Amino acid sequence: MKSDRYELKYHHFNENSILIEWPKVISQSILEDLTHFKSKIKKSESTPYIDQSVGAYQSLLVQYKATIVSFEQNVRQLQWIYSSKALIKKRKSKNWKIPVCYDSQFALDLPELCDKLKLSKVEVIQLHCMPKYTVFFIGFLPGFLYLGGLDKKLAFPRKATPRHHVSAGAVCIGGPQTGVYPVDSPGGWNIIGNSPVQLFNSGSKNPCFVEPGDTLQFYSIDANKHAELKILEPNDFLIHQT
Repeated sequence: MKSDRYELKYHHFNENSILIEWPKVISQSILEDLTHFKSKIKKSESTPYIDQSVGAYQSLLVQYKATIVSFEQNVRQLQWIYSSKALIKKRKSKNWKIPVCYDSQFALDLPELCDKLKLSKVEVIQLHCMPKYTVFFIGFLPGFLYLGGLDKKLAFPRKATPRHHVSAGAVCIGGPQTGVYPVDSPGGWNIIGNSPVQLFNSGSKNPCFVEPGDTLQFYSIDANKHAELKILEPNDFLIHQT
């Protein structure tokens, strides 16, 4: 894949950061290009001066360890890295199969969602479990996966008033997206179930085992199975690498 296929925009985000933007669409092609650029930045000679780079759907925030002295010079350097032919070994993506319990004790907003969307609970579960979702990036909470691929029939507005507390593992829908809350937190997405999988563990060498570019599929389980699966390790949910 060519690494210079897009005309990128560079913005002086703050005193030590540059924001790089791709076209404002969500696509697998942009994800691959962004991930490739991020890898080349990490491997470049400028790495000692860069603290980290953080990706989103169509942007990459490059954070430097010190105040940017010349924005233009830094942009030229980033443009050179982007267009360079550096050979970066492509990371093997992983496909995860994540269990979800859609029972009423977990699915606090499922009745309202069914009513407004004119779908039965069975139909919602089937539509939610059918796609193979792409992990585009991770945020706003550590381990919160932004997934692409939700069936348009399930798109539902976020709550006007967010909850003060959403339990870890809550599987939710917010607008055209679905996701899983990795930790207890406030949240405004609609809760349709809960997963026993611990997506973020601060005490682990690799706190979030899922990475951008991976794919993920949900499958339905009952409450007894939910309790049983809580003891499993992350790799127990790995289907395969590609």
